[in-house]
Amino acid sequence: MAACKGYHHIAMRVRDFDRSVSFYTDALGFRVGRSWGAENQRAVMIETGGGSYLEIFEGADADREAAGESPLLHFALRVDDCDALLNAVRKAGAEITVEPKDVDIPSDPTYPVRIAFFKGPDGEIVELFQER
Repeated sequence: MAACKGYHHIAMRVRDFDRSVSFYTDALGFRVGRSWGAENQRAVMIETGGGSYLEIFEGADADREAAGESPLLHFALRVDDCDALLNAVRKAGAEITVEPKDVDIPSDPTYPVRIAFFKGPDGEIVELFQER
């Protein structure tokens, strides 16, 4: 039976990418594990320990904040079988927002993963994250 193995990452969108990365690395002592993207579309996975990450995306803005959009995008669960767990949450009545798909995150080195998304009981966005 497929199982969750804990958190993989928590993702958020930030207004000042460099300031946020500096804060989490310099002030808290975490280190950048992977990064990708070009100016105004950068992203980074910061290692927080125990195989978990804080994923930071560049691009929060006042319009999103005024519309009530949270800087927190989703939380990701580390899984060993994305498809089986998505079927289990589907059977439990969860709304599936992204069906399972393979993605190669264009970091250096490329990060091959299988992901899916669904809404939890209170509308929270949850990602199933399987390293390939």
